[in-house]
Amino acid sequence: MQADFYYDPVRDAAGCQLSVTVLADRDHIRAEMREDALAAGFSIRECCSLEEYAQGPLAALGDLVLVDCAEASADAMALLSRLDMRGGKAGAQLVVSTTMPALDSVFGCFSMSAPQILVDPGRAERIIAIGQVLARVPNLRLREMGEEDRLMLLRLTEQVGRIAERLEKLSPGQREGGGAFRFESPSPAWHGDDRAHASGQSEKARPLLPDGPVLRRLIKARQMRLRYFDGSLFADPAWDILLDLAAARAERQQVSVTSLCIAAGVPATTALRWIGQMVEAGLLVRLSDPHDRRRAYIALADSTADAMARYCAEVGAAELAVV
Repeated sequence: MQADFYYDPVRDAAGCQLSVTVLADRDHIRAEMREDALAAGFSIRECCSLEEYAQGPLAALGDLVLVDCAEASADAMALLSRLDMRGGKAGAQLVVSTTMPALDSVFGCFSMSAPQILVDPGRAERIIAIGQVLARVPNLRLREMGEEDRLMLLRLTEQVGRIAERLEKLSPGQREGGGAFRFESPSPAWHGDDRAHASGQSEKARPLLPDGPVLRRLIKARQMRLRYFDGSLFADPAWDILLDLAAARAERQQVSVTSLCIAAGVPATTALRWIGQMVEAGLLVRLSDPHDRRRAYIALADSTADAMARYCAEVGAAELAVV
């Protein structure tokens, strides 16, 4: 029998039930998102297609905005840009699902509201995204669980614990106390420059990033492991992202979000989470296209480029890349 977890109504500090705006052109997706939001404890403020919402009277957004945008039409992108502005000002939380072909355009529409962006997600991924929103709501109560529910939850917790332990053994370099699923921002002592290494060095003494072909050979060597081993053993999206952006910087190329998700070697939604966390940590920067404000690129922060250059110099990247 499937466990049936339902939340009590989600309420704010004043005791008012929080609401959701559901926008999707695909009828079955809209129906699923509406049902899942209701099950999570939200009331429905509005549920319609993107076109209907854009043409209707200006209405207040829900506390949560669920959007499914499969195609990057001009009208849809204009609506997403407005939702980004309104959501950022109102403090609404946005969960936006899209497709890989539309990802660059959709990503470029959001600069103020920090949405969760899901790429070709299944229903479970959407539910998890709603759960992440619920996790930020104070005083949230799960309904009373029966004994069968408790046993199921206990077994699931044990399974996740075992997986985490195995991943820890595959990642001996992680800092003490850092879990396999944990991503930490740089500590306050991390400066991203050479103050901790050679504070007296001049700017000219700093190493430079290797040439693009050198970094591309390193990336190719990493990818060749997939011919001989299970790729899940080597999932390291943060490092693959840094390498790809370092090569692009050396080649003076711009990197789109779609291209970077592919380079990360993990599902696009997972790659987007890593990119977002690395931008928040100051490792990466988001750059707007001066010719198209709806398009954005990702690049290394200058301090990150300096750190990558020092790393490559210390390990002898040019020598390692020689086949």
